[in-house]
Amino acid sequence: MQVDETLNITRLPIPLLPNVPRRASYDEHRSQHTPLIIDNGSTNLRFGFCTSTSPRSGLNVVARYKERRTNKPLLLFGEGIDAEGGAKSQAKTPWEGDVLLNFDALENALDYAFIQLGIDAPSVDHPVLMTERLCSPLHSRALTSELMFEQYSVPSLAFCVDSMMSFYHNNLPALSNPFTSDGLVVSFNTASTSVIPILSGKGLMSHAKRMPWGAMQSTDYLMKLIQLKYPTFPTRVTTNQCSWMLQNFCEFAIDYPALLRKLKDPLNMRASERIIQFPYTLPIVEEKTQEELARIAERKKEQGRKLQELAAKSRQEKLVQKENDLQHLLSLREQRDEEDKKEWADILQEEGFTNDAALDNAIKKLESDMKRARKKDADGEDMEEEAPSFPLVDIPDADLDEEQLKEKKKQKLMKAGYDARERVKREKEREREEREAEKKQEEEERDRDLTGWAAKLRREQEAIMNRIKERTRRKAALTDRKSAAAQARMKSIANLAADDRVPKKRRKAGGEDTFGADDADWAIYRKINTAAVSSDEEEDMANLQAVEQKLLAYDPSFTAEHTHASLSSQRSALISAFRPQYEEGDVEGRARFHLNVERWRVCEAWFQPSMAGVDTAGLGEVLQNVLARFPDSDKGRLVKVR
Repeated sequence: MQVDETLNITRLPIPLLPNVPRRASYDEHRSQHTPLIIDNGSTNLRFGFCTSTSPRSGLNVVARYKERRTNKPLLLFGEGIDAEGGAKSQAKTPWEGDVLLNFDALENALDYAFIQLGIDAPSVDHPVLMTERLCSPLHSRALTSELMFEQYSVPSLAFCVDSMMSFYHNNLPALSNPFTSDGLVVSFNTASTSVIPILSGKGLMSHAKRMPWGAMQSTDYLMKLIQLKYPTFPTRVTTNQCSWMLQNFCEFAIDYPALLRKLKDPLNMRASERIIQFPYTLPIVEEKTQEELARIAERKKEQGRKLQELAAKSRQEKLVQKENDLQHLLSLREQRDEEDKKEWADILQEEGFTNDAALDNAIKKLESDMKRARKKDADGEDMEEEAPSFPLVDIPDADLDEEQLKEKKKQKLMKAGYDARERVKREKEREREEREAEKKQEEEERDRDLTGWAAKLRREQEAIMNRIKERTRRKAALTDRKSAAAQARMKSIANLAADDRVPKKRRKAGGEDTFGADDADWAIYRKINTAAVSSDEEEDMANLQAVEQKLLAYDPSFTAEHTHASLSSQRSALISAFRPQYEEGDVEGRARFHLNVERWRVCEAWFQPSMAGVDTAGLGEVLQNVLARFPDSDKGRLVKVR
């Protein structure tokens, strides 16, 4: 494990080739019947003679693996599995949670232990003391005894609870006086946590309790939190890595709610975080010369200029087409009073409208589209266009030949386009004059009453920000299928599916779809389409920026901290501290974990398992239930209250 002190970054440890310990000398224990102690843990197997001060240990994992080069079967134990990549998938442990079930793996682990101890006799002629879990099933104990007596021919075998042995080892001076060796033993096991009361040096197993939450569940809980926090993490996170993070970075909080209140400050959250750097591979980037970069930049610039020209030409053609369509529809509407109802209905049907309301809606939509297009181009100055001449337009058709008639038709189209452009110019000029008048009126109002003018703009800013917040809140609510907004969206979709404007018999035959003829249809569309970008949203952002620029220029009490961008960044500072965002090309940054709240949340699940979705009592309640079985005098002895 490497730690960068400046950035507080911990490099994820990379497994190295195992350092296999040397076999111990067995001569000093031969024929001495020195007792053997075996701590059969679910993570580590520790073993040694009782006279030894430094027991040996290894990961309690076994793998049978066939080497590809020599095609020979190998039996790997502990860290030796990391040396062979293909052996990891074959790894087995004697334990299934807190129950000893895989006795083939246990036999291989014991073979490794006895070999490392140097025992070269046909039988293990030493008494054995082996640890076990609290309330271990009789089936596991019976099969373990059978293995020890029949396979290794040990003279005697004794089982002990591992947490009890740890209590005795840590209270050796107190054991000389049994009445002073009292306490509560809390054992954090792989798949459970047990509490054993001890009075006068004796463990009261009848009063012991166990809760179904241990290191394995905590590791899974940490992995789920990491997956929720980093759903697109580029590297696969394994259970062993999460277990390593749990052991090295997670800790218990004395007051968890108070700690959360403290971590609400982004500075405190950043100070408490631990950064884990995963291995990464930098992408290979081709270095280009300055000449190549200049050519690429020039080519992109030329392509951008051509695209801008094409887009401007397309916008102009669409605007001219809409202008012609609008003039046609306006002239059509003027015929409404001249025709009778039947003829007018036939004319509407020929034009593709069902009634007068559809015609009015089409005219209204065209006017709105043209106004929006003119507003976008209002700030740009058009090039002066020389007035063309159309000499054949006013000449009667009877005085023209066939070629001149074709030319006259072209000139009519050109004249219509020129007239439309002139109308657009006049409309732009009128809008420019209106804006200048509004600007002048606003300046007069500002000079007359600066406080009132600023207050009005602040109210306008607040109203726009509220609309933006409401849109953001609605988008977030639509992602939750159980929210009221999402249910209303599904109801709107169901209503559209049952729309009776197209008869059911004609739907299968491709009946006419009139969706969009009414403005209410587009309001429904904006509600059900969560990915649609609203033009109102763009307009609100533009208006908000204009209002804030005016306030920053003329209102001394309005600073950059009051702008929408600053307020949004303040609200997102906590989110940024919780999970910092890295740029798209930052490969090193995107391969990092930032552990902050998770460091205490995972351990708090021991006291509140409901946080992780487990319906069981927490450690505090278990301790309370254990103490409730004793009188007050014994409670004081158990918790060391004098």
